[in-house]
Amino acid sequence: MATPVVTKTAWKLQEIVAHASNVSSLVLGKASGRLLATGGDDCRVNLWSINKPNCIMSLTGHTSPVESVRLNTPEELIVAGSQSGSIRVWDLEAAKILRTLMGHKANICSLDFHPYGEFVASGSQDTNIKLWDIRRKGCVFRYRGHSQAVRCLRFSPDGKWLASAADDHTVKLWDLTAGKMMSEFPGHTGPVNVVEFHPNEYLLASGSSDRTIRFWDLEKFQVVSCIEGEPGPVRSVLFNPDGCCLYSGCQDSLRVYGWEPERCFDVVLVNWGKVADLAICNDQLIGVAFSQSNVSSYVVDLTRVTRTGTVARDPVQDHRPLAQPPPNPSAPLRRIYERPSTTCSKPQRVKQNSESERRSPSSEDDRDERESRAEIQNAEDYNEIFQPKNSISRTPPRRSEPFPAPPEDGELDAATAKEAAKPSSAMDVQFPVPNLEVLPRPPVVASTPAPKAEPAIIPATRNEPIGLKASDFLPAVKIPQQAELVDEDAMSQIRKGHDTMCVVLTSRHKNLDTVRAVWTTGDIKGHTVPHCPSPDGALFAQTSVDSAVAINDLSVVVDLLNIVNQKASLWKLDLCTTVLPQIEKLLQSKYESYVQTGCTSLKLILQRFLPLITDMLAAPPSVGVDISREERLHKCRLCYKQLKSISGLVKSKSGLSGRHGSTFRELHLLMASLD
Repeated sequence: MATPVVTKTAWKLQEIVAHASNVSSLVLGKASGRLLATGGDDCRVNLWSINKPNCIMSLTGHTSPVESVRLNTPEELIVAGSQSGSIRVWDLEAAKILRTLMGHKANICSLDFHPYGEFVASGSQDTNIKLWDIRRKGCVFRYRGHSQAVRCLRFSPDGKWLASAADDHTVKLWDLTAGKMMSEFPGHTGPVNVVEFHPNEYLLASGSSDRTIRFWDLEKFQVVSCIEGEPGPVRSVLFNPDGCCLYSGCQDSLRVYGWEPERCFDVVLVNWGKVADLAICNDQLIGVAFSQSNVSSYVVDLTRVTRTGTVARDPVQDHRPLAQPPPNPSAPLRRIYERPSTTCSKPQRVKQNSESERRSPSSEDDRDERESRAEIQNAEDYNEIFQPKNSISRTPPRRSEPFPAPPEDGELDAATAKEAAKPSSAMDVQFPVPNLEVLPRPPVVASTPAPKAEPAIIPATRNEPIGLKASDFLPAVKIPQQAELVDEDAMSQIRKGHDTMCVVLTSRHKNLDTVRAVWTTGDIKGHTVPHCPSPDGALFAQTSVDSAVAINDLSVVVDLLNIVNQKASLWKLDLCTTVLPQIEKLLQSKYESYVQTGCTSLKLILQRFLPLITDMLAAPPSVGVDISREERLHKCRLCYKQLKSISGLVKSKSGLSGRHGSTFRELHLLMASLD
């Protein structure tokens, strides 16, 4: 009888390199729990499918780092706000820019889509909140009242209210129809990072850097309860879809809370660091976190999490449990939202105060929209998620399956060991027989061995030499009326190719000796530098690479680059202009080791020299004659031209699977600024 394997409650699902530079914002699609959007310092917005390695789409148009991103409820539109204060809205199904909205004077810190109407709310470091009509490309209303940056915005489920959280320690509730503030909720002693409406009741939750979560009654406009003792600043909270509990993404843990009375139902340890967003799908909670250019996703099995009932003991911090009597079951329920059957009425338009808010679409905006692009990186995933548009159920096109849970550490090993320890006889051993049609195999003739197709990519580590036939060293299959293979014939077959291999190795050794002599003696352009007290390593590396390239042997270039790659200080622009054409050849090689070396050298060049190259080409011409600058500009142009040539090759290989595919995808992101 098979031993049941105990699976994990929480586990890490995936880690990806999301951008060529640091990730600055991200958001999960709440409808499917499978769509992830990331904004980066490279001014791009990238879309991903959870647990898939390839980027679905890359959206360009912003000219400064993307500070905030948000998907609408059907996951058809995405809005992104930048450090400069501009806002762009893309249509994901049409794969094009929809609107460019200008008006804020500082960073966009928060965004949210209206649940029914085509409106977007934006909060900025300039302390203003603006409501935009994305159909008319204009600001409908501006809400003033906060004194510091607005960190989070959320529309109520019925679309009538807007809640805002800010660094001024307050939460405010705005009436969209009346165009005024309904109530202010003070009480937090630190910046408020997140607010979330209850899915059904008139209840609002807010999380703050003061390590507390407060629940607010939206009928009486007063605090319902306050949960204290969070292990760190509260950055992400989410109500369960049925409203039975609240999930709080804490430092390396997930906490499950009730509020009447306030209590902690459960604590699940998850090593996700500072989680940035949460979503729920198929009784699984998906959490995403980012660090530098990497984004990690995690899964918590909610079927194994306590969401109601008794108070759970806190394994992270032993703070005092809030044991209070259960609520009176006869107490009346809080008021329920009345969701409209159609789109809500348009918010009241008021007089605009600034020229930027009432200006009509201009030629400058049109140019921005033309410069904004939606680059589909993975057509298969894009078509599966966004095409065709279905009027009944769009994304995902079919119900997604839950992510499979891995076994607990040690459980699988123990089960395997137990099965292996069972006694078995020779009669019990059964070998699996594949259900394939067995075809007669032609005999192998010793004098004409069967040809063996060489692999398209020759791996760096292999168990047999490439180009040699194993059948040459095996006894030949006897065929009637065929003479026995004599010893002399067998030895001649064994020696076949030996002389050629010796010639190849001797030539390679000679070439390496030549390159080594240039490096050690300092032969610069054919002139030896006698008794050089402090040789310029970069200059010697350049001349050595020049000599290796002149020999026209890629194996020598690979050996030399493997040394130069270990010391980044040897790289100069001169060396880049010489090496880049060789890198293009290496990336197209059938040898895995050549491809690896080429990728390493290209990554080093992109990280060290691409910013310099782009800055030099974008700089205005100098006044007067500057010969050194002109030479440097000429080298930058050469490098840029070669990098553009290589970028197409890298893009075509970024769809590969395995380690090479991951490397090429990373290089493709690093080369994004060339587009």
